Amino acid sequence: MNGVRHFLLALQFFTRVPVTGPLAAWVGFSPQMLRASAAHLPGIGWLVGGVAALVFTGVGMGLPGVAGALAAALLSTVATVMLTGAFHEDGLADVADGLGGSADRDRALEIMKDSRIGAFGAIALVLALGLKCALLAVLTGRGLQTVAVAIVGAHVLSRLMPLFLIRWLPYVGDSGASKAKPLADAISGGALVIALVWTVPAVALLLCAHDAVQVGAAVLATVLVAGWMARLFLRRLQGFTGDGLGATQQVCELTIYLALAWRA
Repeated sequence: MNGVRHFLLALQFFTRVPVTGPLAAWVGFSPQMLRASAAHLPGIGWLVGGVAALVFTGVGMGLPGVAGALAAALLSTVATVMLTGAFHEDGLADVADGLGGSADRDRALEIMKDSRIGAFGAIALVLALGLKCALLAVLTGRGLQTVAVAIVGAHVLSRLMPLFLIRWLPYVGDSGASKAKPLADAISGGALVIALVWTVPAVALLLCAHDAVQVGAAVLATVLVAGWMARLFLRRLQGFTGDGLGATQQVCELTIYLALAWRA
């Protein structure tokens, strides 16, 4: 039953889905439990991706054509933002502001703590969200079911990648205030195994709807991009922050869509 508790705790931490009352009391809380819940981040991807896929399919069925595909992509993205509270998008914006705003490590970390969005963050969000909608619209040419599978697979697989940063990089954020405070300590190898158990079926699902070469390219590209992000954070910040985890998820998600849509 600990696995269920950890999943529900991840649901509380990484989404806006309420887990309250007797259920919250049954789940319980401790820093150790919250750290263990990170193993279920790809499981949260199943939920968020599933909701986004349903919205995309529903809108796409009612609004045909290129404009309809763009509307479906936009509304499915709105659904994910509402479901997660823009948790990962906020990280992307903060990282863009911090790394773009200063070459000095301490100053970059200070900028990333600022809740206000700057020019680099705004540009990064506009480009990322615009690219996401455009790529999903491109994939629509292969059928709504194909897009739905791509959305689910991307949300699951992209949420696996930040866990490797937690495992192998030191935490350099403000442990007294950061949203990643429970993740400051490296997660265990067992937690990574649980995360992989969540992820493997998503890759299998992608293989059922997409060309195997494209799926393989998507997985490889995501691993390489996550490695590049880890190297960037290690070089510029000497470790990871909570914002860095969110930015990694967003960049990896875009990478998956790009690989799947390439020459679609």
